[in-house]
Amino acid sequence: MSKSHFLLIKNSIFILIIFAGLQARAKEGMWIPATLKAHEKDMKAMGLEIPIEQLYNENGTGLNNAVVLFGKGCTGEIISTKGLILTNHHCGYGSAQGLSNTEHDYFANGFWAKNQGEELPCKGLTVTFIRRMENVTDRVLAGISDTLNDITRDSIVTLHISAIEKDFMKSTGMDASIKPYFKGNQYWVAITQTYKDIRFVGFPPNSIGAFGGDVENWMWPRHTGDFSIFRVYAGADNKPAEYATTNKPYNATEFFHINISGYKEGDFSMVYGFPGTTDEYISSYALKQVYSIADPISIAARTRKLNVWTEHMSLQRETFLKYTSKRAGVANGWKKWQGEVEGLKINNATSKKQAFEKSFQEWANADKTAPYADNILSQMRTAAEGVDPLLINDQYNKEAVLGIELIQQGASLEGVLKCFRLNLPETALRDTLQKVMKGMEGFTKNYDAATDKDVFISLMSLYFSKCAATLPDYFKAQYAAHKEDIIAWGYDIYNTSILTSQDKLNAFAASAGTGDSTKIINDPAWQLYYAINTMRKDKILPVLNDYYARMRYLNRLYLKAQMMKDKNKIFYPDANLTQRVTFGQIKGLKQGKKYSYQTTLGEVIALEDSTSDIFRVPKKLKDLYAAKDYGRWGVNGTMPLAFIASNHTSGGNSGSPVLNSRGELIGTNFDRAYEGTMSDYYFDPNRCRNISVDIRYTLFIIEKFGGAGWLIDEMSITGTQKKAKK
Repeated sequence: MSKSHFLLIKNSIFILIIFAGLQARAKEGMWIPATLKAHEKDMKAMGLEIPIEQLYNENGTGLNNAVVLFGKGCTGEIISTKGLILTNHHCGYGSAQGLSNTEHDYFANGFWAKNQGEELPCKGLTVTFIRRMENVTDRVLAGISDTLNDITRDSIVTLHISAIEKDFMKSTGMDASIKPYFKGNQYWVAITQTYKDIRFVGFPPNSIGAFGGDVENWMWPRHTGDFSIFRVYAGADNKPAEYATTNKPYNATEFFHINISGYKEGDFSMVYGFPGTTDEYISSYALKQVYSIADPISIAARTRKLNVWTEHMSLQRETFLKYTSKRAGVANGWKKWQGEVEGLKINNATSKKQAFEKSFQEWANADKTAPYADNILSQMRTAAEGVDPLLINDQYNKEAVLGIELIQQGASLEGVLKCFRLNLPETALRDTLQKVMKGMEGFTKNYDAATDKDVFISLMSLYFSKCAATLPDYFKAQYAAHKEDIIAWGYDIYNTSILTSQDKLNAFAASAGTGDSTKIINDPAWQLYYAINTMRKDKILPVLNDYYARMRYLNRLYLKAQMMKDKNKIFYPDANLTQRVTFGQIKGLKQGKKYSYQTTLGEVIALEDSTSDIFRVPKKLKDLYAAKDYGRWGVNGTMPLAFIASNHTSGGNSGSPVLNSRGELIGTNFDRAYEGTMSDYYFDPNRCRNISVDIRYTLFIIEKFGGAGWLIDEMSITGTQKKAKK
């Protein structure tokens, strides 16, 4: 045996030993910060070096005050005393699009403010701080029995929540929001402050921030510098204020210190953020609906839409700018669902759910602690199987028909028609039209009728092939009128609808005072919207809404019974876009023949393809690599880029701070590995990995590529790196 073969086998065995040892240490769960004390022993055993109180405490000095809900569905972290926010590039995409145009193309060129005076206000963007959390279950559920029907229960709960929130707002002077946990078996209040003056500070070009595009999305290894920088501004009292030039950067008493010493496999790590939605306690019947109905239909429809968008975006830069943010959002779910289906099948998750359900049923039959438990699963099965055909039909309605932008926009004309139907005064009609016009301005800014026409042709072809037996009558009539030619039908609609351009809508608005509603009633976009919406409202949604209401009731009781069955288990609540902490370890993943937990800039250079938009590398970045000019951020002549760990994350954790054992920032979470995306329903420690940008790569891009070293001057950086070549 050669020495190289011996070393290969030795290293492989060593990797397997490490992997087996780490396997037992992977930790499932998304924990409410105020409950972390119950996990202190586990966290300390895995490597945590700081007191739990530094992560969260009632005195307002915990790191929860440095983690923000960024916008409506991402996480951000405060990284300086001057309110600097670090989040993902894709979380800043919408703001970048709102500020971009053909003259200032921040997607192609990036953006780096040279001082605070150059920071750009982001209209509509907010960040929310969680100051404190408290369990208010006893107050919310006072006098309510477990089996009380949900209609009565919900009305009482709503009254209780309203009164309790008012009490907290009065006593704290801040906002208060109560949300259900454990399917409504528990309730927590969050005391919050929402800041509305947020400004754009730093944004790498797509060639860094979105490197790899759809090909690498939801995959490992990753080579994406998925970060962006914003700043919170506050009023004179450091409290939330509307945008004003006199506002000052938010004075942060709690922020993350940055550690650049790096990490090694097996090191303890944490993710602090706002995971969006999970359903870990789902029944096998509902899980089957996810991977055999919802996901496959959505994937098929979005594949067609994305193909059309991509083709049109490649032909014209103006179309690219209009659709790049929308495309990123649609593609994100599309790729994630593919991994989810694959992961659930690989893990045989349904069989595992069924095995648990068998043991649950045996317990329920023998133990009468929860007298309602013995027939819960049979009720769930009957309810789920009864609606499967409707779910299939409605998924096509939503993804294929209502996935067409023009048909979605048909809803905007409903208010105008209402004015005509009710014979309201002309002033009311004019007010309504003004609102429609304003909304239309926002719509047309990021809309291209020619692109959408081709989406219509593609998606309607899919819809007619899959839902021929359940088509709305209007769809059948129009299909026949156009001699079963969907292409001709598409051209007709987009040539005549008043919603395809601002000019057409302006012309309609100018003549709308005549009291004639026929222009709307005869508009083909509105007619399509009305037909699909009427069918859903009359034939589908009543049944599905009854089903969902029934399942909410059964799921609440099912989870309550599970917690009775496993009294010694510490349950974690499903994600609901509230603040959570998850912990695990830096941990590699085998992909094909490769096993790795970290990627480097060198791999980006190796992947470069100047003919591809998603694998093109900026010249300046190539020059920095060639010169090994990494500053203090490189390690032995290499530039770390991304890494993975076994933290349990979900959508909403995009932008979350990834912390070491001392609570210091080592990276920014931005993704999950492909086969592990099923962790929203089933967590497998062998496959579930969160993917993060290494903070050293972020700092390197800010300073060396972006020339924004002034931002680094306001950060607190600890740790040391080995000197890289200049």
